[in-house]
Amino acid sequence: MESQKQREGFGSRLGFILVSAGCAIGIGNVWRFPTVTGQCGGGIFVLFYLLFLVLMGLPVLTMELAVGRAGRGAARAAYKTLEPEGSKWHIHGWFCMAGCTLLMMYYTTVSGWMLDYFVRFLTGSFDGLNAEQASSVFGEMLANPAEMVFWMAVITVAGFIVCGRGLQGGLEKVGKWMMSALLVLILVLVVHSFTLPGAGEGLAFYLLPDAGRAAEQGLGNVITAAMNQSFFTLSLGIGAIEIFGSYMDRRFTLPGEAARICVLDTFVAVCAGLIIFPACFSFGIAPDAGPSLIFITLPNVFTNMAGGRLWGTLFFLFMTFASFSTVIAVFENLIACACENFSWDRRRACVISMTALVLLGLPCALGYNVWSFIQPLGAGSTVLDFEDFLVSNLLLPGGSLVYLLFCVTRWGWGFDGYTAECNTGDGPKMPRWVKPYFKYVLPVLIAVILVQGL
Repeated sequence: MESQKQREGFGSRLGFILVSAGCAIGIGNVWRFPTVTGQCGGGIFVLFYLLFLVLMGLPVLTMELAVGRAGRGAARAAYKTLEPEGSKWHIHGWFCMAGCTLLMMYYTTVSGWMLDYFVRFLTGSFDGLNAEQASSVFGEMLANPAEMVFWMAVITVAGFIVCGRGLQGGLEKVGKWMMSALLVLILVLVVHSFTLPGAGEGLAFYLLPDAGRAAEQGLGNVITAAMNQSFFTLSLGIGAIEIFGSYMDRRFTLPGEAARICVLDTFVAVCAGLIIFPACFSFGIAPDAGPSLIFITLPNVFTNMAGGRLWGTLFFLFMTFASFSTVIAVFENLIACACENFSWDRRRACVISMTALVLLGLPCALGYNVWSFIQPLGAGSTVLDFEDFLVSNLLLPGGSLVYLLFCVTRWGWGFDGYTAECNTGDGPKMPRWVKPYFKYVLPVLIAVILVQGL
């Protein structure tokens, strides 16, 4: 118990909220949310997304935070503190550690792309390029193994340097500064997008409800897409958020804190569309899904835009902050797991984890060039696709289902234990009447996502 009393905590409530939101806010917010919204009927999709964020994302987020705050440790240690005698819930803690590791095996590469493009715009590499030349830069980057490995390693080393300075001196200090800068950058980019000639058309396509586009996708598909987005946007199920619950104090209830994280996450996702759609419509470019939107379509837009070098630099600085905030948050979880599970000090955990993740990141970074013959999901697939499939389709929904069952069934911590922790402090409480929904409906919804993904 003495070690728990001495456990480091956040220096401020704002630090907890910004760092936790930084974990949830990532590149998926920027290249997935706007595109799916545009395809699935604009405002119709947004309404369903917000509904499922409240019905699914928010409850599971409170559960991860509750396990962390009550158990005062990373996933495995927290489970062992709270689980009934003789039960094996703590085994899921190893899966959480594996999930965070697997996520960082490819996320550091993608974060490296953001930093690479930021440096390219900052140094003027895109100046004077025509559309074909600007589009080819992405393919040339992927084909260059030294460039891919270099930026992946820079992100990994930088992340562990930040985390090595401790929770308050490293993660919280840098996270607060970076997230504050990210929010300012978003507002600057949104205001600029509103001044572009095609802004009105782009915003209408993005946000106004369009029954025709929704019907083209099929209402069932729109609802499913909204359910998936509301769930995956928070990175639940692998303990990445849970660790920050273990650093919280008990002054405020968890529903209120979780709602603030959801609001910040959604704000960034919606604003990403406010940046992207006006820009694309202004230059007659239809936004595509996935990486091509960020690395092929938008650089074309910026190179044709007045002051494009500045706006491209700011956009990829925003993207670098969005991705790096997730990297350092997940690294913190891995460090905490290593310290608790292997009795290492923070310095040793950082050095060993950093070395391991640089090596484990090589298959993804080299999967586009020297190891491109490895196509685990069939012709044309990459190592990144396979690693992302395992995390997004198996470990996130599967892990969330474990957290849920642990918190609401009598074989785990139980609903009474969960709600007591959840409602400790000032702020909105989790009502007891949600128990039947949490116990019988929510598991089915998460199971649907899990089965669909597989």
